[in-house]
Amino acid sequence: MEFKRLKYFIAVAEELHFGRAAARLDMAQPPLSRQIAILEDQLGVKLFDRARNQVQLTDAGEVLLDRAREILADLDSAYREATLIGQGGAGRLRVAFVGTATYGPLPNLIKSYRSHYPNVDLALSSMNNAELERALIQREIDIAVARPRLGGDAFRSVVLHQEPLIVAVPDGSTAARRADPLQLKEIAEETFLLYPRRPRPSFADHVLGVCAEEGFTPSEQIFVQDFQTAISMVSVGVGVALVPESVSHSPKSGVTYRKYAGYNPGTTLTVHARSDNQKPHVLNFFSLLQKFVKTAANY
Repeated sequence: MEFKRLKYFIAVAEELHFGRAAARLDMAQPPLSRQIAILEDQLGVKLFDRARNQVQLTDAGEVLLDRAREILADLDSAYREATLIGQGGAGRLRVAFVGTATYGPLPNLIKSYRSHYPNVDLALSSMNNAELERALIQREIDIAVARPRLGGDAFRSVVLHQEPLIVAVPDGSTAARRADPLQLKEIAEETFLLYPRRPRPSFADHVLGVCAEEGFTPSEQIFVQDFQTAISMVSVGVGVALVPESVSHSPKSGVTYRKYAGYNPGTTLTVHARSDNQKPHVLNFFSLLQKFVKTAANY
């Protein structure tokens, strides 16, 4: 049964007049009458009682009218949903990020994406860089937010944020009480909490490179798996840690954040996707990301 015949039937059933229904459908009356006759032949029932001056639905016609409306409404909904998904306005987008990304602009970027695409299901998860790269390559995620970046030519990349490094020290420590700029060499004998423990090279090696530029290697080093563990250990006085400046925007009890003088290459937060991933959701995310970065740069 052709869906257009259901539309013809609904028009006649609602107008109860072939002439008015034909005008509503912008067609001549004879072709409309033929289509209704064909529909009745297909079903093997009469849908209308045709009196000289009156058209009425039969019992079979009443049942078909209810079902035809539901069928066409479902079809229309399916068309709209397919179009929305095809344009990236619905469906699912999988975003994974390094733990420290939640302290920078990423939450606002995610909030902006949600406001622009409220019907997209965002699946969010935390991973280290090695996990991000593996998950992207194996198509387990669509978007990766790494620090500082992922290697290889298989990804498209956009720098989301560049920020300096600062030092996290225990409250009450000499470094925390200092009013003048801190020199990294002054804390060279402190235990440095480095993360992640693996895989290497990692952000830990970036920090060790900074120390090397300042002319020392931390005498005591403890490697932990993630930033949260490192900061927790700082808060109980185990040692110090170099962290992205954005981390200081969310204070933690027991921790003081200090700027330092000297070599500070900073750290970068970068957004990646597979170059061959042309899903509308991913393209929309990157389009919004570029506008977000441009807007942030103007402030």
